[in-house]
Amino acid sequence: MVCSRVKLLDGKNILVTGVANRWSIASGIAHQLHDHGARLAFIYQGERVKGEVEKLAAELGGGPAIECDVSSDQALRALNDQVGKDFGKLDGVVHSIAFANKEDLMGKVYDTSRAGFSSTLDISAYSLIALVQALRETLNDRASIVALTYLGATAIVPNYNLMGIAKAALEASIRYLAFDLGERGIRVNAISAGPIKTASARQVKGFSLMLDKVGQAAPLRRNITAEDVGKTAVYLMSDLSDAVTADVHFVDAGYHAMGMYPDKSDALET
Repeated sequence: MVCSRVKLLDGKNILVTGVANRWSIASGIAHQLHDHGARLAFIYQGERVKGEVEKLAAELGGGPAIECDVSSDQALRALNDQVGKDFGKLDGVVHSIAFANKEDLMGKVYDTSRAGFSSTLDISAYSLIALVQALRETLNDRASIVALTYLGATAIVPNYNLMGIAKAALEASIRYLAFDLGERGIRVNAISAGPIKTASARQVKGFSLMLDKVGQAAPLRRNITAEDVGKTAVYLMSDLSDAVTADVHFVDAGYHAMGMYPDKSDALET
């Protein structure tokens, strides 16, 4: 007798942000959430990605795709109203939103402009706080919030620059939100994903070389996929992680634990 696959998210309503195209990490997460029975809604910003997000929403259950500028308090209030009307109470939110001007990811970090710093921190870090603020009455007790971060938040990754600073702020926000929401049983965690070929990742100078080096040096001797990240998101959204909050979960084939990186020939010696 063949047992059917256990679906860990049956009956859960989850809002997914940050889908840009079918290769984005948020898209990989959405597929895994859907496969485990979650009902999904999506938000997007601008006509440029509208078609891709609506197509994914139709493919993954037909939930709403809602336009929202997370830098606008008015837009966030409208989002809350529309989610409540068209989708219902939320059991989870995936935050996969980040932005920096390309020029602020190049050169020296001390060359970062004041305006660039402000907009990057607003969209990449404060947007999580703003989403929680807008949706707090729409979130069910014992809901789960998961944000995407990266190793550059706590370690130097050349050329990641301002985005590393923004991710550090995001990770701090996760811890404080976890404390404030804990009285309702709402969990707030992050996934620190290894490098994946996405449109945003390619904005980082030297990304292709980074991908090669990580795959060689990581304990599992490989790079990761959006599917890998999605599987961890399923766990964090499910009741299996009921006692897990204020944490950063690395999904990077173990790369974050390496302190010295042998070259390829050394790594193969026994």
